[in-house]
Amino acid sequence: MPSLLSVNQGTGRHIPGYKPLTGIIKTPVPNAQIDRMGLANDAVCDRKHHGGVDQAIYIYFADDYQFWADQLGKRIEPGWFGDNLTISGVEGRSVAIGDRFAIGQILLEVTYHRTPCMTFSALMSDPMWVKKFHRAGRPGAYCRVLTPGTVEPGMALTYTHFAGERVTVSELMALDGKRDIDPGFMRRALTTPIREKTRFKYEDNLASLI
Repeated sequence: MPSLLSVNQGTGRHIPGYKPLTGIIKTPVPNAQIDRMGLANDAVCDRKHHGGVDQAIYIYFADDYQFWADQLGKRIEPGWFGDNLTISGVEGRSVAIGDRFAIGQILLEVTYHRTPCMTFSALMSDPMWVKKFHRAGRPGAYCRVLTPGTVEPGMALTYTHFAGERVTVSELMALDGKRDIDPGFMRRALTTPIREKTRFKYEDNLASLI
């Protein structure tokens, strides 16, 4: 049964040898308030690429953490990848846009995948990490907050599939960096509650084809 394994919060910190201030380093907390903009008191240092209502909460999945533990030969603690919530009992790669997580009174809706960046590489002390993470196709999921509330580890949750087209976070991640995206895929993605930034991009791309 799916459950909330960990709630993770971060403060602005510097990764040794990396100049920008970052909130990627998160540690478990006993409870936290979630509002429309995300986890209360959680640091978001780069608001150009992180945060906002369409990327309010970042979820990573226990099965994906286990994959990386096996690959790297060491245990990775919840929150290390910058996730606000770590969830067990759900296959991360199969999560799709529009899927929902109900945790107590809180309701979250998946909007997009996580794109790895140089900050993530610095955290992992691996200049090839962006390529490795992308190649694995285990990005985790960004969510918007439909109903706010309080969370704590151990809470049961209900995972509900989106009733329409299934566009998985792994499928979207595979398109990172590609200029020519299949129009049929874009039309399919636009039937989902995908984040607004990508919705506008796909609508513009399709309009240019007319």
